[in-house]
Amino acid sequence: MSSLRTSFIGIVVITIAGLIYTFAAGNEPLLGLDLQGGVSVVLQPTEEASGEELDQSIEIMRRRVDAIGVAEPEITRQGDTILVQLPGVDDQQRALELVGQTAELRFRPVLGCVADGAEPLTSPEQQDPEATVILPGRDGETGCDGVALPHYRLGPSLLTGDTLSGASATQQGLTWVVNPVFHPGADGIDQFNSAAARCHVGAPDPLVCPTGRLSIVLDGTVVIAPSIKLPSFGRDGIAISGGFDQEEAQDVALVLRFGALPIELETQQVQTVSATLGRDSLQAGIVAGLVGLALVALYMCWYYRLLGVVAVLSLAVSFGLLWTIISWLGEAQGLALTLAGVTGLVVSIGVSVDSNVVYFEDLKEDVGSGRPLFSAVDLSFGRAFSTIVKADVASLIGALVLYVLTVGPVKGFALYLGLATVLDLVASYFFMRPAVMLLGRSGLAERKPSMVGVPPVGSLIDDRTATVEADDEGEAAGPAENAGAVDEGASS
Repeated sequence: MSSLRTSFIGIVVITIAGLIYTFAAGNEPLLGLDLQGGVSVVLQPTEEASGEELDQSIEIMRRRVDAIGVAEPEITRQGDTILVQLPGVDDQQRALELVGQTAELRFRPVLGCVADGAEPLTSPEQQDPEATVILPGRDGETGCDGVALPHYRLGPSLLTGDTLSGASATQQGLTWVVNPVFHPGADGIDQFNSAAARCHVGAPDPLVCPTGRLSIVLDGTVVIAPSIKLPSFGRDGIAISGGFDQEEAQDVALVLRFGALPIELETQQVQTVSATLGRDSLQAGIVAGLVGLALVALYMCWYYRLLGVVAVLSLAVSFGLLWTIISWLGEAQGLALTLAGVTGLVVSIGVSVDSNVVYFEDLKEDVGSGRPLFSAVDLSFGRAFSTIVKADVASLIGALVLYVLTVGPVKGFALYLGLATVLDLVASYFFMRPAVMLLGRSGLAERKPSMVGVPPVGSLIDDRTATVEADDEGEAAGPAENAGAVDEGASS
């Protein structure tokens, strides 16, 4: 008896403590794209890419998006494409540009400027790092004798972004600058200083860098083409200014810090989910869950009486533990709850109720067969729990297969269905079992079995005996009637 009370009180205390911690810490489920709005984009490589290149690109994208504060970005491979889902993004355009930007960085000497409106050379052959090219400046870039949005004639690359070890954005006075940090030695700062010496405004190399300006080219666009005022620099003593605002400086530093994507990607499909539509989806999911839960609770209490109350309380324990875990996963691990996940939770209500029904029906059968409730609760649970485990394991196998073999919403459905199924086993053993056993040993079933939800002890035996007697009487009467019919026929 003491172990039953310990199990019952223990699981209740753990559930309440988990909920108190969740609300006190301000934890709550992190909503996915379809529940809070956001943007989804499918990116496709412009050329054939290996699986390793796609995986590397996904990792770089994830680091970039995390750095701008997007909670739980969903970035996954779908065949030879990459699906990016960014929930709750305020500046969607900025986020998408950062995600798909290859961040190919090159330092190229400025040979001169081209008249505004010249056609930029953008094909791979025209952007050959060993050739002279014409590339546009970024929006807001002013150079080439004050011409806005100029095009630059650039010489062959003198070094690439591989020489960088990091970058940051800082404010100097009223302006924002980007501070690149180069690797030490020949693989970093030495290469930059070699380029600086050839582009130094005091003595520029007339063949390599006649203008004394060294451009920084990011993804085929000239970010800035500053004059080089010193022939050498310290590896962490370089500041690039060019009319950046805070966001521009941070974005440039971000893509430099996390490196270039190994492949070039193009947007194949963009889907935007409004915050209003997300709220509507969330409300619909909550209403569906509450309605289903209410109907199940009413039916269980009507059919099983106090045993039904135990079933409802068992569901409450499962839900309390589930809410605590989901909230913690969202806060600490960035795991999002999607509409498919909500669907998995609603489906899990049926899984949990099935566990109660299996136990209660076995228990009713035992009591009706003549076993007292206080004795039947132990034996019935042993048989029922074996069935419950087998059924839940089957659900877990299905959830695991879906989780491993699918992506996106189906994966979320499988995860939350599997999690709810595991908690059903916990609630069945540590709450339902001791609750029903304590109820069975209270003596209430012997006094008012209908209140508990079980039949009177031995009632099924009486019914079966009456049925057997009726069958026996029928069999006994049958031959006599037939014999009479034969006699009458004979006498006639």
